[in-house]
Amino acid sequence: MSALGELQRLRGGGGAAARKRDNKAAAVFLLPWFVGLFVITVGPIAASFALGFTDYNLIQAPSFSGLDNFTRMLSDSRLHASLGVTFRYVGISVPLQLACALALALLLDRGLRGLAFYRSMFYLPSLLGSSVAIAVLWRQIFGADGLINQVLSMVGIEGRGWISDPSTALSTLIVLNVWTFGAPMVIFLAGLRQIPRMYYEAAATDGAGRWTQFWRITLPLLSPIIFFNLVLQVIHAFQSFTQAFVVSGGSGGPSDSTLFYTLYLYQRGFNNFDMGYASALAWLLLVIIAGFTVLNFWAAKYWVFYDD
Repeated sequence: MSALGELQRLRGGGGAAARKRDNKAAAVFLLPWFVGLFVITVGPIAASFALGFTDYNLIQAPSFSGLDNFTRMLSDSRLHASLGVTFRYVGISVPLQLACALALALLLDRGLRGLAFYRSMFYLPSLLGSSVAIAVLWRQIFGADGLINQVLSMVGIEGRGWISDPSTALSTLIVLNVWTFGAPMVIFLAGLRQIPRMYYEAAATDGAGRWTQFWRITLPLLSPIIFFNLVLQVIHAFQSFTQAFVVSGGSGGPSDSTLFYTLYLYQRGFNNFDMGYASALAWLLLVIIAGFTVLNFWAAKYWVFYDD
């Protein structure tokens, strides 16, 4: 064997040993992640699925009840009420939030000075919107003696208890969710920056106005970003909990007007110690979110344009 062949053989052997050492090191570093995945995520998911078929009160051992928890949902009037509240919340707040986010992104994309400052200011509510502190603040603002009624009284308008009135309580939570438009706005702004300016220049040369450019260029080319934000925000809205819990004091009131699905699930599990039924409710929520996600992906082929 030549000297060059011997050198290649030694290098190959050394490379295999090095790869083996690297693989062992990677396995050691990944081990905590896998332990966390199975203990914190996969394990509770499997336990929740199993508990959905049991009668379990957190004190006594669970007993198998078959499909009783799922058939019980059909006659649960408060569950139906929570579904109605959640669907209204998602159906109104998500489109309004995306519209506000897109409008602000279009404004910021026009080359304003201090763009980084405005972007940070508008993004800040997204970080705080689901916090307990903001929910408490919202309760104070829309209370009977809150800021909104004080401003209205200055112009001679008598306010109301926006949170204590069943006809307006849900609207205050919708406003809170719309206010957290910063995250989708930043994504819209990044998408607008990717649209080639030559399209607008060519359209302007042909006499197209700003409105025509928006409908014929901006919206079609931004449709993948709109779709991405829509999917994310729908999933996020279905899981809303903190705002309704804090504003209603955990009751979902007044008159179940803010009884979000997740809040009702929490009440069944931790107020009524009905964990078997709560687990079944959690899986129903998963099916609902998955159904809406699949529906969004199916509808996307009719309105999302990919510039290949």
